[in-house]
Amino acid sequence: MTIDDYDEWIRLLQGSSGVTIREADSRQAIARYLEHNPGMSFVALHEGRIIGCIISGHDGRRGYLQHLVVQKDFRGRGTGRDLVEKCLEKLEKIGIMKAHVDVLVSNSEAAKFWEKIGWKKRDDIHRYSIIRSSSDNA
Repeated sequence: MTIDDYDEWIRLLQGSSGVTIREADSRQAIARYLEHNPGMSFVALHEGRIIGCIISGHDGRRGYLQHLVVQKDFRGRGTGRDLVEKCLEKLEKIGIMKAHVDVLVSNSEAAKFWEKIGWKKRDDIHRYSIIRSSSDNA
């Protein structure tokens, strides 16, 4: 994925239920993310258009996968699994052997996908967040 994919990427996210778009998904923020994590985010194409995507990165210790989306009529063909595997391979190449993904509690379809491909739901931690912006959508 490159920043040139942004317009089509954001439209795919906007058309997908269970995905929350935030200010952190602005063109500027995604350009910064891609620059900070080069070669770790991917799109899947069909006849020249994006039908799937995932962004991933790391903090030097752990990998983080975000915004895995496959267009509804292309699901069940292995596209999501392939996108996840590409990210994990890139992370492994730089020595990162553990990765995380956040799934909204209300997104049962995503939860089923991640469990199906072998990811384990964690019940031993809680995620805490703070927003240091005037917008709740940061």
